[in-house]
Amino acid sequence: MRFFHAMGAPIPEQIRDVLTAYAVNPVQVRPVETGLINRTYRVTDVNGLDYILQAVNRMFPPELNLDIDVVTRHLEKSGLLTPRLLPDRHGMVFYRNSGRTWRLFSYISGVTHQRLRQPELAGAAGVMLGRLHGSLALLDYELRTSRPGVHDTDRHVRHLKNTLENKKAHARYAAIEPLAEDILAHLRQLPKLPAVSKRLVHGDPKISNFIFTGDDREVKCMVDFDTLNKMPVYLELGDALRSWCNPAGEDTTDGYFSMAHCRAALDGYARHTGDLLTRQEWLAIPLATLTIYLELATRFCADALNEDYFSWDADRFSSHSEHSEIRARGQFNAANSVLNHYDEINNVVNEISAP
Repeated sequence: MRFFHAMGAPIPEQIRDVLTAYAVNPVQVRPVETGLINRTYRVTDVNGLDYILQAVNRMFPPELNLDIDVVTRHLEKSGLLTPRLLPDRHGMVFYRNSGRTWRLFSYISGVTHQRLRQPELAGAAGVMLGRLHGSLALLDYELRTSRPGVHDTDRHVRHLKNTLENKKAHARYAAIEPLAEDILAHLRQLPKLPAVSKRLVHGDPKISNFIFTGDDREVKCMVDFDTLNKMPVYLELGDALRSWCNPAGEDTTDGYFSMAHCRAALDGYARHTGDLLTRQEWLAIPLATLTIYLELATRFCADALNEDYFSWDADRFSSHSEHSEIRARGQFNAANSVLNHYDEINNVVNEISAP
């Protein structure tokens, strides 16, 4: 990783210009490699204060930052620690430079994880997500921006089918096609999720968006609010369990669903939501979890032939296609693990949500 430093490698002029707009005099700028969408830097100024600077991906409209500002202000007022957008010299919470949107966040120290080995950490994440949902339920606000098609499983299925039709000449088609057909066959057997009212949610509760304390005993806050959206809350919880309850992580075929993590997560969540969720919303969580595992397997499988969406690790895998295939197989195996534990998951949900 290359550090930019006032006394070493020069800080790029564009970054220095943006920071000048925020009245920040940097001495060090360090790229943060964990994000997949925005270019992110940790900035240290002459006073020793740290910030997070981001060059926002062009897929996000600048107005999204106004939504983030409203929501994070609300979270802070309700007692939750949250990264805050800092204003530039003109009081704006984003800055335009050479056709690119930039923003500066307050910095929150802590530990992040790409996967969870201990169930206790899933419990801590559940507590934070429950507190977040409880706070957002009290916010009367219509988002300026929205993300249509999030968790539109039918759309992802159509994309995979079109990919199978159009990518038959791909060198690895023979390896990918049987996996794709297995995933599609599983999806055809799923019942429909119930129609419920949509709630304002974070939108991407994967575990890497949680900042833990140094001792891992609790979560300090959630980050990355680019995904703010209104959707059925069971989809948010299904996506959370998909991420938190697979101790193997996403970059292996050895995906599985941990019941210990599931119970801890839902226990933690329920302790801080009371009667926020309806009985119907609770009971849809197992099916939502299974659906999202298969949905993500569908997306990875299509990317194994298109090689145009997800990032890939060239140090560990021979090609973009191979990395996406391994991810697809891992999510598919975890989905089958959910099926094996389906009655247990239902029992946990029933026990926790019982009146």
